[in-house]
Amino acid sequence: MVTFERVGAMTGRNPRRTLALSEGVAEALEAESRRTGEDVPAVAERLILAGLEGRGHSLFQVSTTAALVKGVFTGATTVGELKRHGDFGLGTFEGLDGELMMLDGVCFRASAGGTISIADDDREVPFAVVTRFREDTRISLAGISSLEVLGRRIDEWRPSENIFIAVRGDGHFTTVAMRAACRALPGEDLVTATRRQSEFTVSGVDGVLIGFWTPTYASSINVPGYHFHFLAEDRSVGGHVLGLSIRDVDVALHVESDVHVALPSTSQFLAADLRGDTVQALDVAESARED
Repeated sequence: MVTFERVGAMTGRNPRRTLALSEGVAEALEAESRRTGEDVPAVAERLILAGLEGRGHSLFQVSTTAALVKGVFTGATTVGELKRHGDFGLGTFEGLDGELMMLDGVCFRASAGGTISIADDDREVPFAVVTRFREDTRISLAGISSLEVLGRRIDEWRPSENIFIAVRGDGHFTTVAMRAACRALPGEDLVTATRRQSEFTVSGVDGVLIGFWTPTYASSINVPGYHFHFLAEDRSVGGHVLGLSIRDVDVALHVESDVHVALPSTSQFLAADLRGDTVQALDVAESARED
């Protein structure tokens, strides 16, 4: 048996907790720790919480796209907190400063030109959606000429128009047109800020699509339809996907039967006027162009 201790993380009469583990479990936790960069107790806590809280098919979201459209870019949580709720997802950073991609428990940031860096746990996030990705359905696709075609092909495998779906696509991409949002100026809304976004295209690259499909009825909460970010396999480039073509891709779908939206308590969110239909403005900001 192997014993791990975590000290100082709890309060009360028993601030110290020990857990005796079999050699096999300990080795698995250590392997996960090496992969994600978390310490072993943090890995154990994350995985135990996932099991106890029944998050096998749960989506966790911070803020709403309606707030994002209105320029609510103040950090509402941190990267470290997001990792407690998922290992796969997308979003942005405080001030709209880059694109967020979470893959296999690691959080990446795409800045101008798609340059990739690993985001620190204390980096603040105004909007994100994450899940613990577990494959429910897998399909292999080839010869995809556009985002629209990709969506139609995936649609054939979605079980309903009324539930959220996480989508992961691993493959070889002929082209990927992307953007990386630049830090917003004070008072800017999403459409205004993204007019200055960094746009770029890569060709002949292996990588991963990180995305979600959102039902139409939830359009004030998240991007209706498909929303994808991309991360190159070698972590050289990434960003929000504007258009693509694909040689071949394996697409895995994860059904979300439970959706949790955490509303910010920031003064900016509480004071924001979130009335009105933001779908058209969101479409302008999210789909600036289609190659």
